[in-house]
Amino acid sequence: MIGALVARKALAGAFDALNRRDLPKFMSAWRDDGVFVYPGEIRESGTFAGKSAVEGWFRRFFEQFPKIRFDIQDVCVRNIFDLFGTNVVAVHWKILLTNREGRVGENSGVTVVSIARGKVFFVKDFIFDLGENFRLNWSAT
Repeated sequence: MIGALVARKALAGAFDALNRRDLPKFMSAWRDDGVFVYPGEIRESGTFAGKSAVEGWFRRFFEQFPKIRFDIQDVCVRNIFDLFGTNVVAVHWKILLTNREGRVGENSGVTVVSIARGKVFFVKDFIFDLGENFRLNWSAT
């Protein structure tokens, strides 16, 4: 149970850092070889390998969305007894955002986070609406 409490607190802190647009705080939890996978068929979609590439993606995310608000719905932890900081956590979230063109949008999804020795090494987003709403939020045509 301690592992679940630690993982939940860490993930809540990460999403709070995103909401505050605190990129250094958010990236402090990542390993140098961390990988982020973002879905869809837009320019911002793909696999971003290495802390520098991941940080660049989130910097572009903040530029595209001057206003964001993640609300965590549920957190599921694979190993609730983990004491070594090695675990997999799934976070169901909703987001309300405003893009740089002033369009207000929302979406929801699940982020799966793999952690080794207390540091994030793999994250994959699963977003529920990858259709027109998603493309309009990203200003993709």
